Amino acid sequence: MRGQIGPCGCTSDPLGDISRTTELVDEARRAGPVIVVDAGSLLYSQNPIPAQLKDQEELKANLLQAIYRDQLHVAAVGLGPADLANGKQSIRLPREAADVTDPQVPLEPPKLIDAGTAKVGVFGVVAPDAVTGVTVGDPVAAGKAAIRELRGKGAQVIVGLVQAPNKHDAAQLVKAIGGIDFAIAGLGLNAPEPNDTPIEGEKLGDTWLVIPGNRGQVVSRIDVTLDAASPGAAGFVDAIGSGGAAAKIAALDKRLADTDADLARFAADKDADPKFVAATKVERDQLAAQRVELQKHPLVTPAHGSYFTLDQIKINKMLACNAPVQTAIADYDRQSGEANVKAAASQPPLPIPPGEATYVGKGQCSDCHQEQVDFWKTTVHSHAWQTLVDRGQQYDLSCFGCHVTGSDRPGGASLAKNENLRDVQCEVCHGPGSIHVAKGGNEKPIALVTSPPIDLCATQCHTKEHSDTFQYEAYLRDITGKGHAEKLHQKLGDGPTGHSLRSAALDKAGHAIGKGCTK
Repeated sequence: MRGQIGPCGCTSDPLGDISRTTELVDEARRAGPVIVVDAGSLLYSQNPIPAQLKDQEELKANLLQAIYRDQLHVAAVGLGPADLANGKQSIRLPREAADVTDPQVPLEPPKLIDAGTAKVGVFGVVAPDAVTGVTVGDPVAAGKAAIRELRGKGAQVIVGLVQAPNKHDAAQLVKAIGGIDFAIAGLGLNAPEPNDTPIEGEKLGDTWLVIPGNRGQVVSRIDVTLDAASPGAAGFVDAIGSGGAAAKIAALDKRLADTDADLARFAADKDADPKFVAATKVERDQLAAQRVELQKHPLVTPAHGSYFTLDQIKINKMLACNAPVQTAIADYDRQSGEANVKAAASQPPLPIPPGEATYVGKGQCSDCHQEQVDFWKTTVHSHAWQTLVDRGQQYDLSCFGCHVTGSDRPGGASLAKNENLRDVQCEVCHGPGSIHVAKGGNEKPIALVTSPPIDLCATQCHTKEHSDTFQYEAYLRDITGKGHAEKLHQKLGDGPTGHSLRSAALDKAGHAIGKGCTK
């Protein structure tokens, strides 16, 4: 989770929302017994926590603790690096970490959980290099001991919560322990983004390694069916299932499209090797046949023995929301906003170094550059602040800086004072303009930046995490034109715009939101 209760909302298909995850789990519980586990790195988005984010991060950690305990009824939580950002005293929930020997860390022993008529044993281990600041023993010995204890108590399924620095280390640890049925890997900062989240479990002996997505964006659902005659005795078979089949079909479609493109190139190349072309055609036929079979029979159950299906569920805006959790998040937004504004008001403004320019706001710019300001008013930059207001996040420090001018810079916008510097104004790209204004634009050399650095946008706000459709030239077409950098606009020529790229992505993701959702 890494402290994420909901997405920032900037991307075309925002993923990761604790309200939607809660509703998903509630729906599953209405259909049968459910166990929710988390491998760790739950509480904080950053480690260490920047001083200005401390109040907000603590309130968010409190909220996650409450939702995990009261709404999600999480059965077990491992320990990860993002849980220790404010020290051991702030870990909050007791953790499953059999090899942690630190007396200051709240721990609970391996537990046996009744799930309907099944008995599920859960334990956790932490790889030596996965979490700094705590005393860790031998994870292999601790894991083996936990499994012996749980099997001795009648566990039919063993779930291991494995915290490791990366997938390779997690796999090595799982293989060394042995005897785990389902290992859930927490990988800290190396947890995969949605498109990189493995759609299948990785078989390591009799163990299946499952990796959820980063920041709660992809939740792993494992449906387990036990053979009544010998539950779990011979391991579990991956029966694929409808979710896994859909993901596999999507992957096959891409491979088929790539293969068709290769065959088209071969057909136009008289020097193409006939044997290689023939082999490629056979490969294509095999892929197509595999796709047809998956469509016909997405669930492939064994004749006997226990089996499971894995769905890597993207927590997107189309999923329904849980009303109590939405209310709790709204309360958090209000409380954290009030705390952030109060903290900002108590801080002295950043000193302006002698001779340095400061921010003046678009009102001063318009005195001489009305045409440019009028053009700016037609761009999305001119209502950046309102997009935060509409979501109730205008005082969220994770969002604020990209929707105002000069955030956290001398004379720039702060939560305590920002009325004249709301929105992405001229000075974000051209630099603070006080000297330029004071000298009537006649200073030499000119104090403003006339050609902003090419990486300014991509490094400040239009990062991959916040602006998934960003392309420099396309977005530049949106903010240049008659009245503002018209020659540059002409030089760019025809082509996609940021607006067209984002509109296409929004259409693909869908504009509807799930039942009961407010955003």
